[in-house]
Amino acid sequence: MATWAEFEAAEPEFALRVQKLMSARKHLTMATLRTDGSPRISGTEVEFADGELRLGSMPGAVKALDLRRDGRVAIHGPTADPPADNAAGWKGEAKIAGIAHEVDSGGDAHRFVVDISEVVITRLNEAGNRLVVESWTRARGYRTIERE
Repeated sequence: MATWAEFEAAEPEFALRVQKLMSARKHLTMATLRTDGSPRISGTEVEFADGELRLGSMPGAVKALDLRRDGRVAIHGPTADPPADNAAGWKGEAKIAGIAHEVDSGGDAHRFVVDISEVVITRLNEAGNRLVVESWTRARGYRTIERE
């Protein structure tokens, strides 16, 4: 696991692109685990501040209760279709997986800081005809895979 600051230090350019994609719109999608282990998809907002990736929720929200019980989380940034006349112009989509830890919010709302296990950007190559998957983990570092 790594903090957002540790990820930024390891891969500053990649981290900046991930943050831009995640911040392109206000609402993102988050996956948590229900009591029975099945996935729950919820809307969420994230904040990048003070070297942390943060998220929150309203008091008693089921996604917050999921994270209190089992902090494993996946966050998917907003997506857009590749431009019809320039598929290679698509900036892609970002995903972050990790463990959320609740922190004191000083109020009723739930606040979490996410320690990162994996960061991914999926995009198209310059020709717009192959999928490029860029990813980072603390153990493996940064890598790029291109596939059809």
